[in-house]
Amino acid sequence: MVSLVVVAVFLLWGTLFQPPQAAAFKPLFHDGSITHREITQMAILRKTAEVCRDIATALGRDFTLAINNRLTVSAVQRACTTSPDSSSAISSLGFYSAITEIYLSNAAIDVVFFLSAARHIDNEAFGEGRDLITSGLAAVKANVQQGSYISGRITLGAVCHTLQDFYSHSNWVELGSTAPFSPLIRRELPLNNLADRSTPTCKSCAGKDCSDNILPEILLHKKLTSGYFSIVSSTKPVGKCSHGGFLDRTSYRDPTGGINKDDISSSHGFLHQRAAEMAINATMELLQDIRLATGNQAFLRLMGLSQTSVLAFVIDTTGSMSDDIEEAKRVSFSIIDSRRGTPKEPSEYILVPFNDPDFGPLTRTADADIFKAKINSLTASGGGDFPEMCLSGLLLALAGAPPSSDIFVFTDASAKDSELKSTVQAMIERTKSTVTFMLTDPFSFRRRRDVSQSQKFSSRSIPQSDIQLYRDLAQISGGQTIEVPRATLSQATAVITDASTSALVTVLQVVRSPAIAENFSFVLDPSLSNVTVYVTGDSPVFTLYSPTGVSQSDSVADGPLGSILTVGNLRRVTLKSDNQTGIEWKISINSSTFYSLKVTGQSSVNFLFNFVEQSEGGDITPKANRPFIGRNATLFVSVTGGDSVTVTDVLLVEASGSGVVNGTIKAVGATDFLVNVEKIPEGAFVVQLKGLLNDSTRSLPSQFQRQSPTQQKGSRVTITAQPDSTIEPGIPFDLNFTLVNNATGSYTIRARTDRGFSVSFPSSLNVGTEGSAQGTVTLTAPSNTKSGTDVTLTIEAEDPESSDSNYVALRFSVMTKVTDISSPVCQVVSIKANCSVECSTASWELSANLTDGNGTGISGVSFNRGNGSLSLSIVISEDGTNVTVASYNASCCSQEVELVVVDKVGNVGTCFTSIKSPSVTATTVEPSTVTNKPSTITTPNRGYFVSFSMSVLLCNLIAFFM
Repeated sequence: MVSLVVVAVFLLWGTLFQPPQAAAFKPLFHDGSITHREITQMAILRKTAEVCRDIATALGRDFTLAINNRLTVSAVQRACTTSPDSSSAISSLGFYSAITEIYLSNAAIDVVFFLSAARHIDNEAFGEGRDLITSGLAAVKANVQQGSYISGRITLGAVCHTLQDFYSHSNWVELGSTAPFSPLIRRELPLNNLADRSTPTCKSCAGKDCSDNILPEILLHKKLTSGYFSIVSSTKPVGKCSHGGFLDRTSYRDPTGGINKDDISSSHGFLHQRAAEMAINATMELLQDIRLATGNQAFLRLMGLSQTSVLAFVIDTTGSMSDDIEEAKRVSFSIIDSRRGTPKEPSEYILVPFNDPDFGPLTRTADADIFKAKINSLTASGGGDFPEMCLSGLLLALAGAPPSSDIFVFTDASAKDSELKSTVQAMIERTKSTVTFMLTDPFSFRRRRDVSQSQKFSSRSIPQSDIQLYRDLAQISGGQTIEVPRATLSQATAVITDASTSALVTVLQVVRSPAIAENFSFVLDPSLSNVTVYVTGDSPVFTLYSPTGVSQSDSVADGPLGSILTVGNLRRVTLKSDNQTGIEWKISINSSTFYSLKVTGQSSVNFLFNFVEQSEGGDITPKANRPFIGRNATLFVSVTGGDSVTVTDVLLVEASGSGVVNGTIKAVGATDFLVNVEKIPEGAFVVQLKGLLNDSTRSLPSQFQRQSPTQQKGSRVTITAQPDSTIEPGIPFDLNFTLVNNATGSYTIRARTDRGFSVSFPSSLNVGTEGSAQGTVTLTAPSNTKSGTDVTLTIEAEDPESSDSNYVALRFSVMTKVTDISSPVCQVVSIKANCSVECSTASWELSANLTDGNGTGISGVSFNRGNGSLSLSIVISEDGTNVTVASYNASCCSQEVELVVVDKVGNVGTCFTSIKSPSVTATTVEPSTVTNKPSTITTPNRGYFVSFSMSVLLCNLIAFFM
């Protein structure tokens, strides 16, 4: 399975000992109340559905999904699919995973910033809370602009927590408000009518009844306040409201009680539903601002909405790799050209070149032509000594690719940077991405890599220890190490075509090293199609058996069960379509030294998981790193696809043997489960799921099984850190971390970033009798780093005697300080319309002036709710102001339009116009006198999104908002 969850939620810094449950909307689960998870998920589903509806309308397609609070991930995924009638399986795993990243980042605020008044809008910290929201919002927009979607989701989750808590912790709902408090997401709007620190706001509750504890004069004059909260002190300003609840010591001091609406049993629990609904609407308003600033397609990528896979290559570009580079071009071009414009077209393309001493840059794009140009520009040259910077390039790809990606590494050399193995392993565990190494001629003569042009040869080959390094990383990730002669590489790359299909799931994967003869069984359920069995190893031999007893050995290339491709150390079995279901398939296998077995197929039914910790209040919080060996643990498992799923078994299966730990399953939703296991195994393990699939087209449920391809492992040491999510370029950032273990001893410390930023850290830490040690990592981003760039910092701690290790992987956004807080202005100049009864025979026109004052300048113009054409030209007014003139023309059948203007830091200005009134006549507003510049930009009708980039002199602002 392309197991993901949260994945790269590198900001979710768990703690060894859980604090009390924070005072806020409950994070993930709470019977009878609406949680941060539900608020966040519902807002995302509704806004995403709206975006897909607008896109469909602009393209003339039907969109029939009702947008309400009963939406599901699968329903929105299906409705947003460009070709819903396609026979291909549609996976909602990426969409579900992105939502999970966001709401787990949201929930982490209650652990990491438990006592932060600003993070929860407690203690009347409206200004500080608004600063967190608006700076985070700017970071999300910058992340999206740089394609740093994971960092964008992490920051978005944290922002949503603070925004949502406002409606539970303040008296905004009690004031009778019916709309969100927009100044929280727009710094240019004033925070008016705040109760000052000396103004009393509450009276004591009548026993446990707090329904009337806000002072009448506060309600009458619409004064905004929030409750005070502390678990260590009862001190608060005289007469102020408290948050309330048994943890809040201020609520025991007069005025007693509280005003929070966190759940139905809270002090103001009678308003919990209204507060939650307001929080949903406010989150949707925030998402709409991001959508307008980034565009529909970028917004959907931020939400993880894609039905297809990612094509990701890491390619050695040294002298002897010219044939390999050509093959990478051939297979990628074939995939692109055969799938362009179809539902099977890859959603994104990743490319990282490496040699010695360089690696990178990372190319990540949704534009196939850009990817083609980048890979076409690769040339094989130079190289110097034999080993190359393979793991550095792979680390960059792992951090830059979406979680659960399939990454293919092309090389014929050893890794010069093998010391990165543990860091790469940590990134594989966090991202749950699969890595397959394509090794050409690993044991044969190799072309010498020097600056001479004499195509000399050397007898050096990849040492067995280095091949084992690649095998180890492939095994950890659930990938393969395919070792082939260069002449047959074109046959082996069939695995790339297989992996680039949508909705790919893993049914079974095992590795045996050293090899032992063994029999394996697996279930193929009716939802599976295009089932493929891969066997790699040293001269592997196997026989495959169907449920009906039909068999086929590896020596039969085209037999009753399927066709077998043999190339290098790879055996690829493509099952025939009439053989792809059955209760129990079997395969017997053996090899001389090692072998791996992998069974995959296409299906909408998949699962994701994450280790979590249960708090005292019964809720759960995500665990950021490896679980503790030998202790009990809890997994949060979600199943995607299928009308209804019954999970019967969740197993931790030893990766190198047959040991199994079975979990106890508790359903917490239709497709969500909490699984408790008695102990974490000593060695590496995988998560396997079994159950029954209830399909409306079948009378009886079908057995199914899925497996996480990525191996997990436990540890006896814990490392934690609690950073901010952003750093400034050129300014050193100190990050404190803590190492905890029950035993004393010295631990080796390593810290690295995927982008090679400057890092300083202690080489070791000693854990004393107190059981913990503290250290500091100093991270510095280069001063020229672009705003919105993300960087992943991995801190590792290893016991040099036992090799036991753990890590924490933290993702930061590099952000320059944003001083432009004002939105661009869209001012309607004239509307000309003479629409007859038959709308198709007439058109109307709109002219508007767009300016950005002293801001950063206009970077894009788009339109929503319209289906016309837009042209843009630059003019200069009498006072020298640069003005962009927007001219919009549409059929009278398309009667409204919203122009959207975005500046270079993501501030958004809009103007909405409708000609839906019964009688529309031409109207004109006198514009300022302007002088035409010689250049005009005309944008053709693109339906739902039009943008242009201008770095010219656009720099004046007039404040106007609809």
